[in-house]
Amino acid sequence: MKVLFMGTPDIASGCLQKLIDEKFDIIGVVTQVDKPQNRGKKLGMPPVKELALKNDLEVYQPQKVRDEDFIETVKKLNPDVIVVVAFGQIIPKSILDIPKFGCINVHVSLLPKYRGAAPINWVIINGEEKTGVTTMYMDEGLDTGDIILTEEFDLDNEITAGELHDKMKEVGADLLVETLNLIKDKKAPRTPQNHEEHTYAPIMNKSLGHIKWDNSAKDIHNLVRGVNPWPSAYTIYNEDTIKVWKTRVLDETSNKEVGTIIDVDKEGIKVSTKDKVLLIEEIQMPGKKRVLVSEYIKGNKIEIGTVLK
Repeated sequence: MKVLFMGTPDIASGCLQKLIDEKFDIIGVVTQVDKPQNRGKKLGMPPVKELALKNDLEVYQPQKVRDEDFIETVKKLNPDVIVVVAFGQIIPKSILDIPKFGCINVHVSLLPKYRGAAPINWVIINGEEKTGVTTMYMDEGLDTGDIILTEEFDLDNEITAGELHDKMKEVGADLLVETLNLIKDKKAPRTPQNHEEHTYAPIMNKSLGHIKWDNSAKDIHNLVRGVNPWPSAYTIYNEDTIKVWKTRVLDETSNKEVGTIIDVDKEGIKVSTKDKVLLIEEIQMPGKKRVLVSEYIKGNKIEIGTVLK
């Protein structure tokens, strides 16, 4: 079975590596164009391209997959199946119709929940207790195709988006191999999604990380986890923007104005919220490295009574 792989970021490289390890016939790898990195000083390759080149795979980097020249290239390659993992462009019908077994997508949520660009972040921000990975046959909609397989697992209330990303990378790769083997054996199930149950996971931006202290302590804790490592949570202390990396909800309350620093000790910074007290355990001051509060206060002072904004 000839496989054309389409993907760009690190999470996609996990699936590509698994296909390489399992000796699939990968006839080409399609990824986004190289982009400036390190403040625009030089071009950097997508992780998928780096992996492909290391394994002597043919790499294609079309500006737009809708371009006629690229569509003709795919037709000449004549893949049996196209695998798409976080590629970053909408795949047109003219490509979806080329492979005889269709285009298969690995999506890191339990579809139809959390369609869109950032399901890993939003399941944590929204305090979901479970998530998973879905493989599906692609159609022209946004993550609307028929489901092939799902792998579900529980979420604890401490996992960060970065940690969940790494777990998804492994689970998604394994599920993809299982899916392709079923397709090859003509045993793959096909279940239409219930579109009435769909939810959306929009792309992340930096402003989402701004902590609103009039939310509940649990909601703030979930936000901090859901935007770690990017775009990261932050708050304003006096005139400084402080990144908040780790928090814990305490079983205590305060009648102080929301956002008020009510205590600081080696455990962390206690802050009043809409309901319970939130303990900030790890911070990053402007231009500094992230540190535990217990380390920071050894040589610096954080004023009790200050209201975070």
